[in-house]
Formats: sequence, C-alpha cells, structure tokens
Amino acid sequence: MRKIALITGSGKGIGAATAILLAKQGYDICINFNNNLKAATETLHQAKSFGTNCLVVQADISKEKEVVSLFEQVDTELGPITALVNNAGILLPQTKLENMTAERINCIFNNNVTSYFLCSREAVRRMSTNHNGTGGTIVNVSSAAARLGSPNEYIDYAASKGAIDTLTKGLSLEVAAEGIRVNGVRPGFIKTDMHADGGEPNRIERIKSSIPLMRGGETSEVANAIAWLLSNESSYVTGSTIDVSGGR
Repeated sequence: MRKIALITGSGKGIGAATAILLAKQGYDICINFNNNLKAATETLHQAKSFGTNCLVVQADISKEKEVVSLFEQVDTELGPITALVNNAGILLPQTKLENMTAERINCIFNNNVTSYFLCSREAVRRMSTNHNGTGGTIVNVSSAAARLGSPNEYIDYAASKGAIDTLTKGLSLEVAAEGIRVNGVRPGFIKTDMHADGGEPNRIERIKSSIPLMRGGETSEVANAIAWLLSNESSYVTGSTIDVSGGR
C-alpha cells in the first residue's frame, strides 16, 4: 500500500526534518506551509531527491475552508493520506499572563489547537474503516511546555500544548477500532527558529545547563521519533506521547 503523508508546517524546523525523513523512507509527501514559500520549496527539493512524489501546498490551517481545500488537493494529486503529522504552530513573544490579551490567547489556540482538530477530522474521514478507509496513523507534535508550564514566558503556548496531549489521548480511544492509531511527541528545547519568535533566539544557550543531557535537541531527533510512531514498528502503540526533551 502506498504511504502518503501530510506534514503541517513542514517548510522548516521539525516539520521539514520529518518530511525529508519520511520521503527517504518511501512516503509520498505533502509539504504544507503558510508564509515561507522559499523554505517550503527547499524542503520540497530535498524530499524529491529520494524519488517519491512530493508537493507543496500553502494553507493557513487555523481556517476551516483552507484545511478542507488542503486535503482535497492532496486527494487529487497524491491520493487519500495514510499518515498525518500535526506539526504547525506558533509562539508569541514572552510575557506573563497579566499582560496577555484575549486576542493573543485566541490566536495561540486557533493556530495550535483548532488547526490540529480540523486536520485530524479530515484525516479521520479518509482513514477510518467506518468511511471505507484502510486505516492510518496520526502523530501530534506537542511540547515539553505542556508539562513544564513555561511560567513567565508563554503559559498560553504551554496550555495549548496541554490541549494537544488531551486530543491525542481522546482521539486515540475514539478511532482505535477504526484502524487509526494516534500518538504524540513532546519536543523539548530543539534548535529551531521558534525561540526567535518568542523573542529570545539564544534561549537554548541560557537554559541548557538545566537539561540533563546538557544540550538542545536536533530536529532530526524529533523526526526519528515521529517516523517510528508512524511506522509498523509501533503497531501496538496508540494514545501515547513520547518525550524528546533531553530528560527534562
């Protein structure tokens, strides 16, 4: 059976590393991005070098119509997906709760939570044996922030990732009998541009002494965990979330 994977927010960072690794493993790939076409195109070139079918689709996955259109385009150009990696998300500048506005909080939850629900819904409609699908796998990218809370920095982001952990558990139970496995990964302090989005590009250097492994993680290390959860090697794993956080 052809393996077709959609990775949201895969123009760069963890998403890009995952897209390239899955292409290397023989998946046909849809690279989704919202703003950075240049980065997404570079990821596309690397993924295509492994000889699989790949495409790039722009979509703001916090918007329902764009999610529906994204999945329909994948249906047309690649076929119904067998693997979904919910990875896209945002981080806003560090601040305490007392300074947060409803606009900021809603923005975080629309981008980090609503998007995962919408994409998972479309995936289930295609994968579920109840809908004549052949099954599939979903991996949700959470964050160690869901456990740590990110006080004084961005507890709104941390709370959004806590919601993703709950989604992972609940959805896994909902669709287990329909041929779909749902798992998650919680990256810790990974070397990506997201720290700059939070206003502190060198954040890992500041906190690495508090990480048991004494370093930040690589995007490839998270991608390896995602790929394992998508594979048949994890065929008896569902409703689980793996910490990829250096022990913190």
